[in-house]
Amino acid sequence: MERLIGIDYGRKRTGLAASDPLGIFASALETVPSAKIIDYLQKYSEKETITRFVVGYPMNLDGRPSEAAADVDAFLPVLKKAFPGVPVELEDERFTSVLAHRAMIDGGMKYKDRRNKASVDRISAAIILQGYMDRKSKGL
Repeated sequence: MERLIGIDYGRKRTGLAASDPLGIFASALETVPSAKIIDYLQKYSEKETITRFVVGYPMNLDGRPSEAAADVDAFLPVLKKAFPGVPVELEDERFTSVLAHRAMIDGGMKYKDRRNKASVDRISAAIILQGYMDRKSKGL
C-alpha cells in the first residue's frame, strides 16, 4: 500500500507518522532514535510503498528558520540519498508541539504519559503530515 510519511526530526529522537492508503488521514507511527531513522524507514519500506516524505521544518515566528533547522538541513541529504526516488517536502512545524500537547489533553491522556517526549514527537509528526495533506486536498 502507498503511504506518505511524516517526519518530526530531532537531534535525539524522530517522530514518525504515516498516511492511510488514500492519503486522507495521518496516524502516529513510532518514535525512533534519530541515529536509526534510515534503518527504520528502510525496513518500513519493505512492507509499505513510501510515495513521499513530509519533513517538519522548524521556523521562528518571523518566518525564518530556527536554530533546530540546521539539524533538519543535515538530515535531508541523508534521507534523499537513502531514498532517491521518493520526493521530500518541507512543512512548517511551528506550534506542532503545542498542538500535540493539546491533542493529548483532549484525548484524555494522563499527565504522566503526556510528559513522555516520544509521544509528543510522534503526535507532532502526525500533525505535520495531516497539515500537509489538508493543504494539498484544498489545492494550496
